Amino acid sequence: MALDQLEAFLRKMQDDPALKNEVLQASTADDVARIALKLGYEFSGDELLRISGKKVGQVTVHKNDIPGEYN
Repeated sequence: MALDQLEAFLRKMQDDPALKNEVLQASTADDVARIALKLGYEFSGDELLRISGKKVGQVTVHKNDIPGEYN
């Protein structure tokens, strides 16, 4: 299930400073999903956005609104 994969990735990210930095530099939720996929975690950017505002372990997911971005 994608939600399990997403939560597992976020838990890994909290313990890996280099991964956390890479995720924080990502421009979009789809970019974060691609980073996760390279590590074997499968979920979509849309699934990541759906949990915005929720906390998983020590990580709280926040959607960043980028000026000029289409919804």
